[in-house]
Amino acid sequence: MKIKRFFIIITFMLLIIFSNTYINISKAVDAPLIDTGSVYLMDSRTTKPLYARNETTRMYPASTTKIMTAILTIENCNLDEVVTANYSALSNIPEGYTVADIQVGEQLTVEQLLEVLLVHSANDAANVLAEYVGGSIDSFVSMMNTKLNELGLTNTHFTNPYGLQDDNHYTTAYDLAFLMRYCLENETFRKISGQASCAIPATNMWGPRMYDSTNQLMIAGNQYYYQYVFSGKTGFTSEAKHCLVTAAYNNGLELICVVLGNDDRFHVTRSLYEYAFSNYELSNVINANDVVTNITVSNASSSTRSLDLLISETIPALVETNNDTELIPILNLDYNISAPISQGDVLGTVTYSINGVNYTSKLIASHDVNESYIIYYLILGLVILIIAVIIFLIIRHFEKNKTKTEENIEK
Repeated sequence: MKIKRFFIIITFMLLIIFSNTYINISKAVDAPLIDTGSVYLMDSRTTKPLYARNETTRMYPASTTKIMTAILTIENCNLDEVVTANYSALSNIPEGYTVADIQVGEQLTVEQLLEVLLVHSANDAANVLAEYVGGSIDSFVSMMNTKLNELGLTNTHFTNPYGLQDDNHYTTAYDLAFLMRYCLENETFRKISGQASCAIPATNMWGPRMYDSTNQLMIAGNQYYYQYVFSGKTGFTSEAKHCLVTAAYNNGLELICVVLGNDDRFHVTRSLYEYAFSNYELSNVINANDVVTNITVSNASSSTRSLDLLISETIPALVETNNDTELIPILNLDYNISAPISQGDVLGTVTYSINGVNYTSKLIASHDVNESYIIYYLILGLVILIIAVIIFLIIRHFEKNKTKTEENIEK
């Protein structure tokens, strides 16, 4: 009896433990409470905001500015181009700003300069690249602001290529998120900004150098390390405080997070990602070639007039986890659809609205639709009948005339 009671107690305790474990695992993470600075978290694919605080408030960007410097360099140079550092690029960086100790006359490739720019946050590399790409630092700054205008980022203005404190050098968390989204479309940017360290081989002025990333979320073994972060850029000045722009990918979701003016930037960023990845997922609303609706095509043959309209491509959407909301398609069909139709022809669009975001895809024909020939045959038959009647009347007319002629001859 004692043994039996012992096993019952053990079994009961195990059930409680596993039950609690299951509850903890399945429980969604609540949104963190952030009371300092500006924050913006969004899904990169749909641009849907998942968390926002003072996202349109103008803030100082510090070295997060360098993501613009990097993308302009990448778009205007080849990585293997060799750049010689000039005195004018190295002479005006204030004391205390991070540098890679680039020397006047030192030769580095564009790729090496980009690595120390994004990984080590080297301000001297920013100036060297700006002067090389723009011809002068002032010209490069003009390129930066032109690019901002092209991207529609109207609450951002730059006065220098690396984030030197200036009242007219400002941005917003919202603008930086969309700038980062644009930069991530470039594979070279993704690769270099995702490095946890970089190595510069010996140059004409220095021996080999090694640099670790300033982004602690990307350094394995660090207390803030977060395995899903694959890109980012830090920033700090005493006026801007701590800033961080990052991107993370997990289970099909790519998110962008911007934290400005918050000294706990790494913890805040990680908390935001954990919240988002536990509460949202990428789910297929509908798969390519699924039937959306069926229509009857006018003037089509009886065997082909019933036509399925298929979705042209799979629609992945950002949805809340375990959300079973029924989705109602909004159809926009072409006017006066009629035969003939070829399989795959686009005949309209379908839109699904999910949490304020619209997802649209083309509707295509599932099969060929042949034109009906009934009317043709009716018209042809009518024409033949009319011709036959006319011929009949003509023949009859001649026969009557012939009969009259014969009668006249006999008389």
